[in-house]
Amino acid sequence: MLAPKKVKHRKRQKGRVRGKAQRGNSVSFGDIGLKALEHGKLTSQQIESARVAIMRHIKRGGKVWIRVFPDFPITSKPAEVRMGKGKGAPEGWCAPVRPGRIMYEVKGVNIELAREALKRASYKLPVKCAIVVKEGTE
Repeated sequence: MLAPKKVKHRKRQKGRVRGKAQRGNSVSFGDIGLKALEHGKLTSQQIESARVAIMRHIKRGGKVWIRVFPDFPITSKPAEVRMGKGKGAPEGWCAPVRPGRIMYEVKGVNIELAREALKRASYKLPVKCAIVVKEGTE
């Protein structure tokens, strides 16, 4: 699963994911992409399971780009622990996603096959998604 090699701070404040995606909002590398339609946080497990769903459907033909990277630490306290006593230990990584962000791109396969693969990947993700095709393709 994806995780950063090194970070400056172990823990980070939660904050809110607001606004529309300013960058990463157009299909750049592939012919067809999966676009987020709402705010959310994708865990590294969700990113990986969607990638596996795409790869299995296109049967390792073509190329897949993952355009999000989980660099935001998620902390949690153990089960049945009382309130207080500080912030929990880092447990995993997530990628904050804004509406308009292209999360996956596919190139080198039939558009219909790629569309079905991205549809299957969208079932693995916690945000609403749309499939977008690059201009001049299809």
